[in-house]
Amino acid sequence: MVTIRVYNPTYQTMIQSTRSHRFDFVSLGESMLRLSVPTGRRLDDTRSLDLEFAGAESNVSVALARLGWRTAWVSRLPDHALAQSLLRALRADGVDISAVKTVPGERIGTYFIEYATPPRATQVIYDRANSAAAHMTSADIDWDYLLDTRVLHLTGITAALSDTCYSLLIEAMERAHSGGVIVSFDVNFRAKLWTASSAGEKLRPLIAEADLLLCKAADAAALFGCQGEAPQLMAELQTLTRAQAIYCTFGEHGAALLSGNEFMTQPAIPVQIVDRIGSGDAFAAGVIDACLSSSTPALRDSLRHGVALAAIALSQFGDRVLTSRSELNAILASEQSDISR
Repeated sequence: MVTIRVYNPTYQTMIQSTRSHRFDFVSLGESMLRLSVPTGRRLDDTRSLDLEFAGAESNVSVALARLGWRTAWVSRLPDHALAQSLLRALRADGVDISAVKTVPGERIGTYFIEYATPPRATQVIYDRANSAAAHMTSADIDWDYLLDTRVLHLTGITAALSDTCYSLLIEAMERAHSGGVIVSFDVNFRAKLWTASSAGEKLRPLIAEADLLLCKAADAAALFGCQGEAPQLMAELQTLTRAQAIYCTFGEHGAALLSGNEFMTQPAIPVQIVDRIGSGDAFAAGVIDACLSSSTPALRDSLRHGVALAAIALSQFGDRVLTSRSELNAILASEQSDISR
């Protein structure tokens, strides 16, 4: 019997399954091809691009698989060589992709990155409209497979892709709650996919049903009107959700957690930044890693794991967090050094 407990200081909530699960963690969403130019080069003047694979939900699945958890990713992809290359990479990282539906004659989402240093901002160009994933419906999902897990992870990015994807998330949450599966939800607002006002309106019903809620502080303010310093901002966010644990990130200022009336913060780990993209997904993976690691997870541990894994993500190139349990443990124990011999 698998038991996951999420605590707050005044009472204990236990979400209990009476059977073992095939997976510890399953995510649902879109993955894309990522094409980038070296820092200092312009997209309109480049003749070569570095290819990586990216997707908020699959990024979290990869990070947790690298830490030893049984993970899966569910989506819809075209039946061609580029999609097969993406699936091969996820499979190599330890993620089960056997329930991904492939369809002929459709396209895979792509995005392009022009890295920059101050005063210029890094630019992202999406080419993902009408992708195979954006056409996902309930009929594309093997529901027994999706819900054969301890935790189901969803994000606001999928909600922004199409009306059918939005409806799919609503159904996934309802089915997960009926099956006693913990729902982790990351707001993950993308201004190039929809406006803050539209996102705020559409995401309110989704954050209301999350068990674990993750949100950038800036998104809490822009989408849901939460104001003030971290304790007040998160208290206002708490009124909008059933979540037992709410996590907010504050960039270089670290992260904070609110569970019941208990509020705590964790400073960011100093890091030489190589690539910012994917650090939020790494934070989510760290939080979930700590929750999966013990039947009585300490709230402080979930924050520490999130901040540590985000630091690892910032120190490497690409969206996926390619790490290990020993590396994470070394950073948590402050044993890292310049050279590992």
